[in-house]
Amino acid sequence: MMSSVKVECVLKTGAMIGEGPLWEDSQQTLMFVDIAGQKIHRWNPSTNQSEAVETEDSVGFVVPRRSGGYVAGVGRSIVAVDWSTQMMTSLVEVDEDKPNNRLNDGKVDPRGRLLAGTMAREERPAEIQRQQGSLFSVTSDLSVTKHLTQLDISNGMDWSLDQKTFFYIDSLSLTVVAFDYDTDSGRLGNRRVVYHLAEGEGLPDGMTLDADGCLWVAIYNGGRVIKIDPETGVCLQSISLPVTKTTSCCFGGPDFCDLYVTSASLGLDQSESCKQPLAGGVFRISGLGVRGCASLSFSG
Repeated sequence: MMSSVKVECVLKTGAMIGEGPLWEDSQQTLMFVDIAGQKIHRWNPSTNQSEAVETEDSVGFVVPRRSGGYVAGVGRSIVAVDWSTQMMTSLVEVDEDKPNNRLNDGKVDPRGRLLAGTMAREERPAEIQRQQGSLFSVTSDLSVTKHLTQLDISNGMDWSLDQKTFFYIDSLSLTVVAFDYDTDSGRLGNRRVVYHLAEGEGLPDGMTLDADGCLWVAIYNGGRVIKIDPETGVCLQSISLPVTKTTSCCFGGPDFCDLYVTSASLGLDQSESCKQPLAGGVFRISGLGVRGCASLSFSG
């Protein structure tokens, strides 16, 4: 079973910071962003057609919107994206008191709320101001609630199959944590650690849940994706990729059996770049024997 796992680069975008992959089931397309390259990408695997829309600032994530189009985190603004006209309209801004912050990862909860986190902009790729970030939720009427503060790099998130647990990553803490989640109010409580990486193993980055309730986490500077059982905190599987800066992952394909993984090229020195010609590309891991869950649309 393990030997049938196949890793292939399906899109050589050379993204500076490829991130936030999302499978749009209705279109059978993969969406992802290039944070530093300031682009939202959309790729159709069956036709191999690729399109991109430019954003005027760093873009942390993109999610579909129930009323049509998409919503993205651009700079510190949650913006509506009309793909056909490439128009972007700011809906609401977060962290008004922290102009040096930017939105990073974002995901929609089972009730259609958008959760999105911030971090300080990188002065240099390896250096960020610590504890500047927060985690917010945005509801359909665009009201914003701040849930967590003093975060370093607000990153991967997902919900358990019964919707009662919220999984979350603040990358520099090297941990995946869980909170009790109240779907009615969106409140978080009872924080506990699910998994802790050892120093030097890389940073936990983006993450997704499979249909068995296990977490798949991309390890930045670790060149791999790991599968964690959140009940036991055990790492069940580790899959290496031919790039070190693996950033995030999502399940996709006609039956959600493929794991798509984004990567970054920014921050590699010349020798590393030569050894990693596929850095910044999108990878597909097949033959895992599990499937994922459909992404959700923002209700606003």
